[in-house]
Amino acid sequence: MTTSRDLTRRAALTGAAASGAGLLVLRSTQPASATPEAMRAVMRAITGDAPVRKGRVQLDLPPLVENGNTVPMTVTVESPMTALDHVTAIHVLNEKNPQPYVVTVHLDHRAGKAAFSTRIKLGDTQRVVGLAKMSDGSFWIGEQDVIVTIASCLENF
Repeated sequence: MTTSRDLTRRAALTGAAASGAGLLVLRSTQPASATPEAMRAVMRAITGDAPVRKGRVQLDLPPLVENGNTVPMTVTVESPMTALDHVTAIHVLNEKNPQPYVVTVHLDHRAGKAAFSTRIKLGDTQRVVGLAKMSDGSFWIGEQDVIVTIASCLENF
């Protein structure tokens, strides 16, 4: 047996769900918010005042991708990976996705090799940056430009 109270509650819940779904659609169509400046700010937050040197970090991404939804990426850092000299973290950043962070991988000397492979999303043609922190506190950087013909971030990211 239904009462007017049940109908009112049901109507309210249906209306709330519908308005929430509408807000979700509006949110998902907003443009990407990361910028080259936002990426540099993240780099400063990671490195602080430490100098960042070019080299030692190799990004392997295709220079041209048809679809940004799944882009293969391998990051390798030159390091002996000994107890005294090893990579402690590898950060991958980008300048045009909704957020500048892509991934951070933490390592220690037992990893044996400072490298990993994954697939990432790229929202537009942009520069991808690999930033490695070494056990001595130094930072090394490598970067690669990737041309994306079909952006991934137009969909729900």
